[in-house]
Amino acid sequence: MRWQDGRRSTNVEDRRGQIVKGGAIGGAGIIVLLLVAVLLGADPGTVLSQITEAGGGSYGGGITQSGTISAEEAQLGDFVSVVLGYTEDSWTEIFRENGATYQYPALVLFSGGVDSACGYAQSATGPFYCPNDQKVYIDLSFYQELKDQFGAPGDFAQAYVIAHEVGHHVQNLIGTSDEVRRLQSRSDEVTANKYSVMLELQADCYAGVWAYHADKERQVIEAGDIEEAMNAAAKIGDDALQKRSQGYVVPDSFTHGTSAQRVKWFNAGFASGDIDSCGTFSAAVL
Repeated sequence: MRWQDGRRSTNVEDRRGQIVKGGAIGGAGIIVLLLVAVLLGADPGTVLSQITEAGGGSYGGGITQSGTISAEEAQLGDFVSVVLGYTEDSWTEIFRENGATYQYPALVLFSGGVDSACGYAQSATGPFYCPNDQKVYIDLSFYQELKDQFGAPGDFAQAYVIAHEVGHHVQNLIGTSDEVRRLQSRSDEVTANKYSVMLELQADCYAGVWAYHADKERQVIEAGDIEEAMNAAAKIGDDALQKRSQGYVVPDSFTHGTSAQRVKWFNAGFASGDIDSCGTFSAAVL
């Protein structure tokens, strides 16, 4: 992915390096708890852990540090600020073309755990979007887990993760998220899970729409990038995660969609660049 010359977003809060009094959960613990959260059908933004509190700290422009981080970590923070900037540019234009104004989300980098408007969350929840404060949260160690544990390396795979969460921000802005929560509140668990799948697959499609526009506007995609995103989408499908964790799948408990569905809907967005192609809630077949 071509990103080094990209515009750095000023909407990044760097909370890395802050010490969490219970210690961070890492390695295999992150994977186990992440799988548990996903398989239970929880929205990562509401998966709370009341172990301790985390402080704050923000910056505007470039990456600042609230503790000692390595050169590699600094570069990764720089990378995600560019990806966020790309999403800002693309979605601003898409909203403008549809007669609306895009409101930028913030992106919070943290390590171990973080306090959000959706509650306290540990790294084990994975990246998440909190609609209450319109912020995307990510512990960048997730990228190492994505590579080592899930076999999904690559900078465009990493960009896809950010783009998916920004897709949830888009859903929040246009009212889709609120409507899904309303429908889920009136549904049984199986039906509520189906609504969750539709929401997640639409976020995947929006990630594809972003990729289309980012490449059209900035020529950011290099050979193999789309394959990286597809591989990441496939490795974190509900069926793949369940097969990995328990050896069998339970379709009624799916909350994010199968590997094939996640790949399909990202491709739908990327092929068209049109948000109208992301009609997961009206599709006869997901």
